[in-house]
Amino acid sequence: MTKDVKRDVYLSDRPLEEASRGYMDMIGAAGALKPGRPERVPVGEAAGRVTAAPVFAANSSPHYHASAMDGIAVRSADTFGASEKTPKRLRLGENAVMVDTGDPLPEGCDAVIMIEDVHMAGEGEFEIVSAAAPWQHVRVIGEDIVATEMIVPANHRIRPVDIGGMLAGGVSEVLVHPRPRVGLIPTGTELVPPGSSLKPGDVVEYNTSMFASLVEEWGGLPVRYGIVPDRYDLLKRQLEEAVEECDLVLVNAGSSAGREDYTAALIADLGTVHTHGVAIKPGKPVVLGMIRGKPVVGVPGYPVSAIIGMELFVRPVVYGKLGSAVPPRPRVEALASRKIVSSLGVEEFVRVKLGRVGEKVVATPISRGAGVIMSLIRADGILRVPRLSEGFSAGELISVELLRPLEEVRETTVVVGSHDITLDVLANYLRVLHPEASLSSAHVGSLGGLAALRRGEAHCAGTHLLDEDTGEYNVSYVRRLLPDRKMVLVNLVYREQGLIVARGNPKGIRGVEDLARGDVGYVNRQRGAGTRVLLDFKLKEAGVDPQKIRGYEREEYTHMAVAAAVAGGSADAGMGIRAAARALDLDFIGVVEERYDLCIPAEYMETPYITRLLEVMRMEEFRSAVKALGGYDLRDCGRIMWEG
Repeated sequence: MTKDVKRDVYLSDRPLEEASRGYMDMIGAAGALKPGRPERVPVGEAAGRVTAAPVFAANSSPHYHASAMDGIAVRSADTFGASEKTPKRLRLGENAVMVDTGDPLPEGCDAVIMIEDVHMAGEGEFEIVSAAAPWQHVRVIGEDIVATEMIVPANHRIRPVDIGGMLAGGVSEVLVHPRPRVGLIPTGTELVPPGSSLKPGDVVEYNTSMFASLVEEWGGLPVRYGIVPDRYDLLKRQLEEAVEECDLVLVNAGSSAGREDYTAALIADLGTVHTHGVAIKPGKPVVLGMIRGKPVVGVPGYPVSAIIGMELFVRPVVYGKLGSAVPPRPRVEALASRKIVSSLGVEEFVRVKLGRVGEKVVATPISRGAGVIMSLIRADGILRVPRLSEGFSAGELISVELLRPLEEVRETTVVVGSHDITLDVLANYLRVLHPEASLSSAHVGSLGGLAALRRGEAHCAGTHLLDEDTGEYNVSYVRRLLPDRKMVLVNLVYREQGLIVARGNPKGIRGVEDLARGDVGYVNRQRGAGTRVLLDFKLKEAGVDPQKIRGYEREEYTHMAVAAAVAGGSADAGMGIRAAARALDLDFIGVVEERYDLCIPAEYMETPYITRLLEVMRMEEFRSAVKALGGYDLRDCGRIMWEG
């Protein structure tokens, strides 16, 4: 039976710094940031653990005087005076002993002469032409580690080299902080486990898997609980159990102010709510509380909000429980490729793509939706827009937190412009052929891509712009928009463009003239997209007024997004490529074959950014994969179509 709860729910706008500092102070004062009772683990299994006490060497390394070379061990005094003019002879068993690297230094000897510096002078006799210095080529006792020396301090995260040092110093077990147990409770009547057969209204529960991976990465121990439906009594029971068993508990979803959002009320019922609502975007409806002296965080359900909440409010607690400071993320200075507008009073976290173009690193914002997990997968970095700022101007220098190594960013080919599925295939085989390289594509339409080239923000642009007067693709636009730069058009594919419609074409759509019918809903591409230019040309040819098309103003940025709208039933038709229709098992009405080129500044043609792409285009595996998508012809793939 569901308890009838009177929920006094509200979302505050507490500034991030105030909320974070205040929460850490509260749980710190309760002792919830102190590490638990230390435990002993074998040194060989201690990588990534954090030391609870300093580790001292039990023995020296080496613990005997050892030869550092293959050669002969000698008394250095016996070699004094040796030179090219006055060589000295040494005899085995009298004043020389053969040794190998690592052998104990024979008693009475204090130096080793490398075998390369010794000349055989007869049976068991050697000749040397230079004197040996005392302790030459000898590893003396304690050269590396001296017994009782501290190898690593307390609160040190153990690395592979530390394991080697501890074992060399005679330490076989090490005292470490216990991994904090982090309880993960997914909530929501709509949630279903991954792999379930989906029906409308079902949401795959994947946040907990992400959280578990993050907790392990930080050094904690995730404890996963089953999905709990939106019922107060069931949620309360599960939360009480998790608080009993864990050091920190995360309740995922139910943190906002909806009628089934119980997280804040539950924490208040069982403990204390410090903050409900932080002035950040995305991630505002986070709940920071404490139950029985243990931190409890209500993490928003949208995946991007959830990840940002984890980074800001959970990561510091896990590191605190391990006696460690939170390591700062590396940063890079970059130029904003376009104006970035943000709301005053809210600290916003903007996902960006990065690329090195010429001598500058360029940052391009990508989708800012809280529910778009792909925006985090595609992002190279995070830009923080301070809450007292309204954003950044195009060309302004900004500081970006890196999500992948800067060296990878430097090896990224930046493609901005029209979307095509072939770019994903190109990116995959580029990585196969050159693991150090990657391709970053931003879908802003053909005109947007040429504009990015004009601003120096990309290595190349995907374009398929039809000139209505000449019937030619791309050339006239490049000449007009980039008149002062030498450009090259390299063909990637020819592709079929047409109308994507539902399986069976239930509306009986035959061509663009049917889009003006009152019973047809349309989904368009964004302004500046070559597909939209093509549509407008075909509408003009057919004498159709675009304003009579229901949905003409509705815009999507990729062919797959158009196909998804048709597949989902929110549109009856949309202009796109055959491959997108085929991918989602939709019908396709062909309109035209068009040429899709990469527009490349001539100065980049001999750089690895472009030569690697051309190399991939010649691969038979790449060509076969593109043909398998359907609707593509690669007769000119990789060929220079125009230089100007």
